[in-house]
Amino acid sequence: MTAALAAAAGAVGFSHSSLASPTQANSAVNVAALSMGNSQLSEVTTARIERRQLATRDSSRVQLASSDVNKKQAAADRISRARAAKLDATRALTAKRATALAAAKAAADAAAQKARESATRCEMVISDYRITATFGQGGSRWASVHTGVDFAAPIGTKIRTVMKGEVIFADWAGPYGRQVQVRHEDGTVTWYNHMSKFSVEVGETVYAGDQVGAVGVTGNTTGPHLHFEVHPDGGPAINPLPWLRNDCGLNV
Repeated sequence: MTAALAAAAGAVGFSHSSLASPTQANSAVNVAALSMGNSQLSEVTTARIERRQLATRDSSRVQLASSDVNKKQAAADRISRARAAKLDATRALTAKRATALAAAKAAADAAAQKARESATRCEMVISDYRITATFGQGGSRWASVHTGVDFAAPIGTKIRTVMKGEVIFADWAGPYGRQVQVRHEDGTVTWYNHMSKFSVEVGETVYAGDQVGAVGVTGNTTGPHLHFEVHPDGGPAINPLPWLRNDCGLNV
């Protein structure tokens, strides 16, 4: 309490030791205030009002500061939730795109596999070639007429099966050198001859464009080439060029 109030309280018989509680202290102040003159009472009242105003201002500042903190926290929470929602949306979109891409790839792979395994798909038996002998051609190089078509190419050039089929022969074949025979689903058997190596084994299923060997000079030959023959139903050879064009749709 103020010095004036303390003095007044002492004057009316209150000591500091007897003011055991705030209630007693307030009572003492009230009694002291009654014993004062108007001027002194006015000073006490003014002091109380000033303290109350100061306390009110401090309380208001605390409340404003607390409110400002709450607003900032709420704004930060909103921003955080918005960022989280955006991140979740981005992740969901990425997952959706990944799923769509995986499905598209799976469909493309399935379509490619189906096309590869088609019994009617054809591929040219060799690339970068030149024809050096045709079917039915005569000459001293053959015991009779030529029974196939010769595709000249460098040694090691890939030789590919023309259609899907099963390898029924892969061995040395006398004047044909290293030979592979493939039986196709319609019964036609194609022969690949004079190869430097085999790339398949008997009993293996091959698809159009699969490598069966490589160009060589094995057997009776004057240079590296593929001697290619076509035997419908495994019978006598026919001219391979019309067969490749008409039956397989290849530009030879």
